[in-house]
Amino acid sequence: MSKRGYHHGNLREALVEAALKLIETKGPTGFTLSEAAKQAGVTPAAVYRHFDGREDLIAEASRQGYEIFAELMEYAYEKGQPSALASFESTGRAYLAFARRYPGHYVAMFESGISINRSPELAFVAKRAMGVLERAAEELSKHIPADKRPPASMFSAHIWAMSHGVVELFARGSPGTISPFPPEELLETGIGIYLRGLGLIAPDE
Repeated sequence: MSKRGYHHGNLREALVEAALKLIETKGPTGFTLSEAAKQAGVTPAAVYRHFDGREDLIAEASRQGYEIFAELMEYAYEKGQPSALASFESTGRAYLAFARRYPGHYVAMFESGISINRSPELAFVAKRAMGVLERAAEELSKHIPADKRPPASMFSAHIWAMSHGVVELFARGSPGTISPFPPEELLETGIGIYLRGLGLIAPDE
C-alpha cells in the first residue's frame, strides 16, 4: 500500500480529502476510518497520528468548510456594498453557490451532527461565517422603524433557514425531487416576499 501522503508530510490533508470524497458518496456516517485511510494510501493506524476518530476527522472537514464559507460570504457581502439590500441578497446567493461547489464540506458542516462547539477553532470560524449574514441583516433592518424591527439574529436566521431549505430540497439533487423553478429563483423570490413583508421592498419592485 502506498504511503505517499505520509511521506510527503501532508497526511492530515490527504485524510481530510479522502473523508470529503467519502462523505459525498456515502454520507458522514457511511464510511469508516479504515476506508478513509485506504483512500489516503496509509494504514488505519496512521490516522490516529492526526485524528482521535472519525468524528474528529469530520470536524476538521467541517472547520475547513466554514473557513471557505466565511470567505465566500464576506466576499459576497463586500461585493454588494454600499447597498445594504444588494449585500443581503448576495449573501443568500453565496449560500447556494457554496453548497453546490463544496458538497462534502457542506454535509460535514450541516448534516454530520458535529457540534460547532466541538472545538474553539470550529466555533470561531462558524460564528464568523454566520456573523456575515447577521451583519447584512442588521444593516438592512436599520430602514425598519425601531418598534417594528426584528432582532438581526432572528432576521438572519429566517433567511438562513430559507436558504438551507432551498439547498436541501432543490439544489442538491434530492432523489425524486424536481424543482419547479431554478433554486436561485426560488430563493430570490422567497427573500423578496420576506423583505416586502418587512416593508423593505415596495410591492411593485
